[in-house]
Amino acid sequence: MTDNSACARALAGRLFIGGEWRDASDGARLTVEDPGTGEALTDVAAGTPEDGVAAIGAAAAAAADWAATPPRDRAEILRRTWELLMAQRAEIARLIAQESGKALTPDAEGEVDYGAEFLRWFAEEACRGIGSFATAPTGQYRIIKQLQPVGVSVLVTPWNFPLAMATRKIGPALAAGCTVVLKPASATPLTSFALAELFRQAGLPAGVLNVVTAHSTGDVVGAMLADSRVRKLSFTGSTEVGRGLLQGAAQNVLRTSMELGGNAPFVVAADADMATALDSAMVAKLRNGGQACTAANRFIVHSSRVDEFCAGFAERLQAVTVGYALDQDTQLGSMISADAVDGILELVTDATSRGAQIVVGGERIDRAGYFMQPTLLRDVPRDARCLTEEIFGPVAPVTTFDTFDEAIELANDTEFGLVSFIQTADLATGLEFADRIESGMVGINRGVVSDPAAPFGGWKQSGLGREGGHEGLLEYLETKYVAASW
Repeated sequence: MTDNSACARALAGRLFIGGEWRDASDGARLTVEDPGTGEALTDVAAGTPEDGVAAIGAAAAAAADWAATPPRDRAEILRRTWELLMAQRAEIARLIAQESGKALTPDAEGEVDYGAEFLRWFAEEACRGIGSFATAPTGQYRIIKQLQPVGVSVLVTPWNFPLAMATRKIGPALAAGCTVVLKPASATPLTSFALAELFRQAGLPAGVLNVVTAHSTGDVVGAMLADSRVRKLSFTGSTEVGRGLLQGAAQNVLRTSMELGGNAPFVVAADADMATALDSAMVAKLRNGGQACTAANRFIVHSSRVDEFCAGFAERLQAVTVGYALDQDTQLGSMISADAVDGILELVTDATSRGAQIVVGGERIDRAGYFMQPTLLRDVPRDARCLTEEIFGPVAPVTTFDTFDEAIELANDTEFGLVSFIQTADLATGLEFADRIESGMVGINRGVVSDPAAPFGGWKQSGLGREGGHEGLLEYLETKYVAASW
């Protein structure tokens, strides 16, 4: 890659504050590992709480001018960044694959396409933050509704989609006229640095976007949330961490968007087209190696079809090529860490100790890096932990149902409610499922629902607010009511 590329800048690993690349205030660095080899990839600046507050200061200093920038001008910068990102698609995809371990094709390349689309979508949405004008019912004055930027926003993103989770937050924030500080995951910060460089090249004014990495997310984010200049927090990650951040955000009564954990049910009805169901199951389970909040976590299959489903699923899982992320034939890359593999195996062991049967897989792969076999479990009892906890790996537990009401009861038996899937040949059944399921998103005869043009978010313990769609823009806008007489 060329020295002036965004990826080369990312590998230098310096904080981006006020339009400048700088070292951490105390000079500390943190190591970014290649999970496909277990070896160091590079090291980056490890920001301090003081660096976080400095980034807030830069965002606050740029806030008034950016809010006053015409929406069309904000849109053009987002559009130019999208063009630059797509021009460097191959390099960015390789960077994502190396720091996250996900397979280059289709996962990393697919993430570039998906993540870039948020920039294009919100470039188009930038001019749509419109209010309204009406006559009061009494006829004595006018009701004017204005939408204005919420203000300085702290964006905290996870490691599993280092580009898409950043663009999904940065895109609407900038479109709305907010300035931001992005805190990426310490495991995968390089993509965020590359993205910041692309925004810089696109002409984004200094201070509008700032990027701070850190050893201790809690310390740095806590310092930023305590700053009275911050008005918004957007977080994607675990429900446990989200609860703590909500407590911190409450101190200054911040606007919050929370995209938290999932436990997605994947229901296969008696009338499902099995080929479609299996295609959808493979995508829903193995996209990003199962390391996604939207991954199917529980397969709830009609008892009359379970043998057929398990046989077909096992055959497909056994055909998956597991390997290093950048190898051309790799379909499933590594997990993010050794601890992640240990956690997945713990859930498999728990299930088998309770009577579940391993159809295929069930073991770590003995090679450098952090790899897990694609695994299918059947006859999983309802008290198994893998049915109540997010697996975050390529393990598919199968349980059965006999009646539609039972399927709904099983699917809703969770504190989470992010996404649910159903496979059925009857649209009426699919729509009834959508009506009765307790989740923010539903896939009917599909294994993926995410789309930049659609509102992404969950119910219950899966979060607050929406990202994507027009709703994603509104998360960064405050409503102001003006009563006017003349």
